[in-house]
Formats: sequence, C-alpha cells, structure tokens
Amino acid sequence: MTPRALITGITGQDGSYLAELLLSKGYEVHGIIRRSSNFNTQRIDHIYSDPHEKKSRLFLHYGDLTDGVNLSNLLRQIEPHEVYNLAAQSHVMVSFSVPEYTADVDAVGAIRILEAIRSSEINCKFYQASSSELFGSTPPPQNEFSLMSPQSPYAAAKLYAFWVTKNYREAYGMHATNGILFNHESPRRGETFVTRKITKAVARIKMNRQEKLYLGNLEAIRDWGYAPEYVESMWTMLQQPQPQDYVIATGIGATVKEFAEVAFNHAGLNWKDFVVHDPRYERPAEVNALIGDPRVAFDKLGWRAKTHWDALAKLMVDADLAIEAR
Repeated sequence: MTPRALITGITGQDGSYLAELLLSKGYEVHGIIRRSSNFNTQRIDHIYSDPHEKKSRLFLHYGDLTDGVNLSNLLRQIEPHEVYNLAAQSHVMVSFSVPEYTADVDAVGAIRILEAIRSSEINCKFYQASSSELFGSTPPPQNEFSLMSPQSPYAAAKLYAFWVTKNYREAYGMHATNGILFNHESPRRGETFVTRKITKAVARIKMNRQEKLYLGNLEAIRDWGYAPEYVESMWTMLQQPQPQDYVIATGIGATVKEFAEVAFNHAGLNWKDFVVHDPRYERPAEVNALIGDPRVAFDKLGWRAKTHWDALAKLMVDADLAIEAR
C-alpha cells in the first residue's frame, strides 16, 4: 500500500523539502494551499506535475487552518497515514503586529486539525511544528525539559499548539508528536528572515545593486541548522512506535553579527562597511539566546545535524549570488 501524507504549509521552506523527501520515499503527497490570485508555488513547481497524469503523486488542495470544516472534509477525502502541520504565521516580529491572526492560525489552527483527526476516526500519525521560540527567556542550552517562557505572540501561540498536541496524545491515545525545531535555514528561506535577508543583501551588494543592510539586534544568538536535514527528523519522528517530543538543533550558537561577518567575508566583503544597526527591527520583547541540546534526538532517532551555521551562511550566499547573476 502506498503511504499517504498530508502537509499543511507545503509551499513554505520546510513543506517543500518535506514533500521532496516523502516523494523520494514513495509516498503519495497531498498539500494544502491557500487560495490567492497569485501563484505561490515556486518552491514546489519542480516536483509538481499535472494531476491528470497517471504517475503523479503530488496533489494540492485549497484550504486554510482557519477553516475547520474544510480540514475535516479533506481528511476524510484523503485518509492520510501521516499529517504534518507546518503551516503558520511564522514571522516573530510580524506576530506583534497581527497577534489575533497569529493566534487563530498557529494556536487554534493546530487544534482544528487535531479535532478533525479525532472526530473523523482516521488512524493517522500527527506532527506538530513547534519552535525554539517556546523557550524565550530561558537560558541555553534548552532541551525537552527546559522551562518554556514565550516572549512573543508567535511563541505564545506555538506554546498552545505544543500543549494541545500533548493533550490529544494523552487524552485520546493519538500518535501526536511535537518537533521543537531550532532555527533552520536554506536558500528557500523567506527574504524577510534575518539569515536570508543577510545573504541576499551580500549578493546584491556584491553586484552593486544595494548599498547598505539594515539589521536589528546584532548580538542575538541563535542555533542555525540546514532545513533539508531538519525535515528528515520530522519523518523519522513519525516512524517511531511511540510518540514523544524532540528538540532538533545543532547545539552550536552564533550571533547575528557573526553570521553576517561570515556571509560578507565569503563574498570578499567586510561586513562593517555595509551593515547598519536599525532599532526599528528590534523586537518589543527580545530573546537573547537560543541554543538547543539535541541529545534525545540523537539517542532515540539517530539524528544529528551535519551542517552548522558557518557552512550554512556560505551555501546560502552562493545560492543568492547565483540568483543575482541570472
């Protein structure tokens, strides 16, 4: 029997890499996309084929995490063996501007899917995309047992989703798992996220198409990993006989300033000549340091990060230089 997976947020960075991975493993993959007058499928266009073709194994469906009826209908129609909830309003700074929407999608959206699975009585495994932002002001290193102290509407909404996933696991015996993924990046990262903002600026400055790069807190420390490696952990979690929650991280932190320095140096530039601090990009409640302790994931899943932040910065710069050179 061909395994079937349903991915929310399939057009995002993680969703596109996860879809590639599942297709390579022989899955039939279904993705939920929001209706828009503009196509937003660039990240998956290379793996999508006309559903009328007999060999097609990737199918897209219109839907939204704010529409519980539609989610229930899709679950009954698709009858997936695995559900990966990756969709979210995922920008921390934006969540301060749209807190109610962030809560509706990131928090209530998770329980809509869980309740749709429960009420439909479909026997499937569920993955919830949690975030290192759950830990907030808790000092690093952070692991599965660290205090969670969210410092943004985004983090608070994700904390609700985290706990309701645990609740449905314990109350209804569902195979429901939280993947607490620390920052993970790639050339497919959205251009408003700090790593991609940096590497795209490096490429544009190198090509004389941009003069300065404006950044917020340069001393914020993050544990950056490579997204394609992190989606492998998502799949591995759902292959375990018993569900539980896992921290996924490299275990190594760096400041925004250090990431920028490596990125500019890789292009033969001095970051000090181009980076300007702009307080408008600082959060109302700052999270100073997030560094994960991934020992449980290594011991139980056999998962370990292969790409660390400095190599990641270089490969992202190379990708953006190639884009700018077209």
